[in-house]
Amino acid sequence: MSAPQSLLQATVNRLSARLQSGIGDVLATLASLAEAAPERLQQEWTLFVEEVEQEAERLERRENPEATPAASPGSSPPSSASGAEAASTGFAGAGTAAPGSPPSTQEQIDALRARVAGLSGRLEERP
Repeated sequence: MSAPQSLLQATVNRLSARLQSGIGDVLATLASLAEAAPERLQQEWTLFVEEVEQEAERLERRENPEATPAASPGSSPPSSASGAEAASTGFAGAGTAAPGSPPSTQEQIDALRARVAGLSGRLEERP
């Protein structure tokens, strides 16, 4: 084999080896990310739920500064007919508000809590 042919063949061999090594590294990284994804997703969901509850409590305290918070973090949302209604209409207690009037902040908070509880339940039901 002549020198230019040998040089060309050596170049092709080295590029091939480097590409195979790089592909192996990428596949290993993707595999580790795929394994960690469900745990990461669960952590992010839990953090989101906690943030929503804290924001709801903050809004509740701002609306009623003299009242104590109705629910502590980690407590379940109120279970009533308005809770089921909140899941379908988006607002808890929509039947108690005057027709045509916007829902109160408390009703919006109750609706958000019901929606978060519903989403959390659906997420936990998945295999």
